[in-house]
Amino acid sequence: MNLERQLHEIIPYRMHAVQTLNFATRLSMELDGAPAMEIYSDGKLLVEGNLHAFTNPAIEAGLVHCRALLEFLGLTANKSGRIVNISGRRPTDVGIEHFANSSGRLAMVSPDAALSRYGGGKDEAEKALLSVFQITNKGIAHVTENLKGNPNHARLVEIASRGVPSLVVSYLYTPLGLPAPDYKVTYRQRSQ
Repeated sequence: MNLERQLHEIIPYRMHAVQTLNFATRLSMELDGAPAMEIYSDGKLLVEGNLHAFTNPAIEAGLVHCRALLEFLGLTANKSGRIVNISGRRPTDVGIEHFANSSGRLAMVSPDAALSRYGGGKDEAEKALLSVFQITNKGIAHVTENLKGNPNHARLVEIASRGVPSLVVSYLYTPLGLPAPDYKVTYRQRSQ
């Protein structure tokens, strides 16, 4: 298991996907319908379509990466609809507990610790994290329709996608004495 590659490539890649999920979710909530979209490279038009060509796959992929990071931290949803710690890992799974600092191995993040980090309260935080598991379990093929049809889902996904990368930074990179990876997505404000 190459932990350095996990720290410097794979986890930052997943965090970037979750940040893109956040951007795509907010964009989807802000815009009515599917406005036209054009993608340019080196000043040349490459793709024409509507915004769903970006938001739909960005949301779907981002949700999968968000779930993977939650599971990496040791968190999952139980059948009773609560956030709990994973009870066991497969031999090929990589979890936060595979990393260590001078004090020893890092521990799985407890549900209480994860939920207490959110500003909106533990109840809302748990609903947000649960929405990631529920949508990836039951609705990933129709996630954007689900988000449009249920604004509460979109709001909860947006909350989760803001919080999960900061949980990774707080419970993995900071205890290891490492700076947060560069995972932020830069974008321009949409002009009206």
